[in-house]
Order: sequence, then structure tokens, then C-alpha cells
Amino acid sequence: MALTDPQSIKVSGTTTSLPRVSTGKYESEYLSADGLTKLTLSTSKGKRNRQTCRVDVSKITSDPFIPAQNTEVSMSFYIVFDRPLVGYTNTEALAVAVGLIEAMTASTDNMLVHLLAGES
Repeated sequence: MALTDPQSIKVSGTTTSLPRVSTGKYESEYLSADGLTKLTLSTSKGKRNRQTCRVDVSKITSDPFIPAQNTEVSMSFYIVFDRPLVGYTNTEALAVAVGLIEAMTASTDNMLVHLLAGES
């Protein structure tokens, strides 16, 4: 079952609407009108179950090698649940995710700030 349509994401105070553009058996994609922001939710089933939530964001910026020319750059951020077929309930997996997200965002996103700085 897919999420509601459209989804939205708020980055730096700006909310972007993401209408659904694709739905498959285990995957849905949501894309902004300008094509610069994409949200993908997917599940792969095999020896382990993997559920992924991924956002890809692109922007136009000056080319550092040719400053008079602009270029498109992109980044992505995703969260992956990787679980055995049995042994962890959805509730238990959710509790682990919430715990990690709370740790990453505690003290003004301290862990994320350090991670982005290359610290461990």
C-alpha cells in the first residue's frame, strides 16, 4: 500500500510538494514539479527484508572549475531497515529507528554535525 499523495519534505524552512510519479509492487517514487527533489520508498525481500526511505536532492550551482558556468549537483540521504525474515517485529524495528533518530538530533543535531564533519 502506498503513502498518501502527495508527500512533502521541508528543507531549510521551505516545504516542497512531492506528487507520486511511480508505483510498483514494492516501490513508490514522489517527485517535485521542478524535478530536483525525489522521495523513494521501497522494500526488497530475500534472505533479509530491507525497507528504504531515500531522498535525492539536486541543485544548480556554479562550477568550481569554470565559475562562469553552472552545473547540476546532487546528494542523497536515506534510512534503511535491514532485518532478518523473523525475529524483529515492526514495533521493535521502529523503536530502534526512533532511538537512533533521537540520538542523531539531540543537542541541536550534534551527532549529525560531527558526522558531516567526518568525525566518528
